[in-house]
Amino acid sequence: MSCRTPRFLFPAAWLIALVLSACGGGGGSSSSSATPAPAASPILLSLPAHGLSAAQLGLVVIDGDAVSEAAAAYYQQARGVPAANIVKVSLPAGTGAALGAADFARIKASVDAAMPAAVQALLLVWRQPSRVAGGSCSMSITSAMALGFDARYCGGCVATAASPYYDSESLQPFTDLKMRPAMMLGTDTLAAAKALIDLGLQADASQPDGTGWLIRTSDADRSVRYLDFLGLPASWSGWLTLNYTDNSGGTPQNDALTGKAGVLFYFTGLAVEPGLATNSYRAGAVGDSLSSSGGALDSADGQTRATDWLAAGLTASFGTVEEPCNYTEKFPRASVMIDHYWRGDSLIEAYWKSVQWPGEGLFVGEPLARPWHDQPSFSIVNGQYQISTRGLRPGAQYWLQYRKSGQTDWTLIQLFTPARGGVQNLSASLAPTDATQLRWLGPCPGDLGSECVLAQSP
Repeated sequence: MSCRTPRFLFPAAWLIALVLSACGGGGGSSSSSATPAPAASPILLSLPAHGLSAAQLGLVVIDGDAVSEAAAAYYQQARGVPAANIVKVSLPAGTGAALGAADFARIKASVDAAMPAAVQALLLVWRQPSRVAGGSCSMSITSAMALGFDARYCGGCVATAASPYYDSESLQPFTDLKMRPAMMLGTDTLAAAKALIDLGLQADASQPDGTGWLIRTSDADRSVRYLDFLGLPASWSGWLTLNYTDNSGGTPQNDALTGKAGVLFYFTGLAVEPGLATNSYRAGAVGDSLSSSGGALDSADGQTRATDWLAAGLTASFGTVEEPCNYTEKFPRASVMIDHYWRGDSLIEAYWKSVQWPGEGLFVGEPLARPWHDQPSFSIVNGQYQISTRGLRPGAQYWLQYRKSGQTDWTLIQLFTPARGGVQNLSASLAPTDATQLRWLGPCPGDLGSECVLAQSP
């Protein structure tokens, strides 16, 4: 698709076919009793839906690893991933949590060469290796697989390169941005893998009514995300139940969330999370802590690991593989993650979009979990266009336009600026009967400041 501005070229695969029936012939009779020819059917569009499908996910499997291969087979069957999307890789003998940069480059090249172009994201079906070790720093293996190993994305207590996917409207990151966000399954037994995969399936279209918890703990250095937490309960009132707890002046004994039921989101800042297993979690639940080494799965420093969150019953988590310092940009931004998840993105999309500097961060979990399905429709009801979707970005602008045969300029039918909500139900006047094309514009996938064509008739 083409953009309204020259700064972005929208992918042709997103153009949606026009639904238009040719009018019936009136014949050559001039008799007054002849049946009048029916009018041409109004033009309709089919809007793009949020959320990656199984056909857009690639599975990366360790060749000869019984658990990896069996878990991949179970995932393929459960989700319907095409066989062509499964790529096996060989690891050097004795590979543990860390993979050398040269070995990783070989593996990534083989994955890139074998994955079909339609694949937009990856699931690494293993628990280790979890990081790529270079000469000066380490990247998580999920970020290295998405962005390539590059020292600009790591280095400890420094600012790192940003992800072009951060808070974007891209529905096809590989097509739009030439990157495939990756997630690691993060389980080391087949039983655990099956349980996690089943949890993701249970989350799909479940419309969960659980509770989100946003905790400012007594650990000031690890609670710097609280500024993002503050306004969320009020801004989501009526849609999601989010609780902000401020224990900054309290005792460490009151920092952890314990004994809570129906937890859907849990974002905090602690080195050790002692109460994880005492809570119960909704299918599709997401949670993490801002700490130094949650993604360093082989570390012996005693901190809670991202995989510990999975073991407690959450569907996805996040942690860093080297000392990141407490840059908030290196950790998930709850406001961004919840918004994209709510609007219909799959878990891998929403989580990846929430981290601005993801190079050191390891994403673990079941990537295709999608509690809120986006099922957009475009129809005519009572002589008006009716547009129904949950995927619109709050505060952004969307245009419905038409043009007539032979014209180059488009005419506005309606401009929409949606507020936060569930499914948005929008109305607009019909295009004139001699209109021959419709198009729907909104924020560009890689540039929120420009508008792009999201759907257009031929």
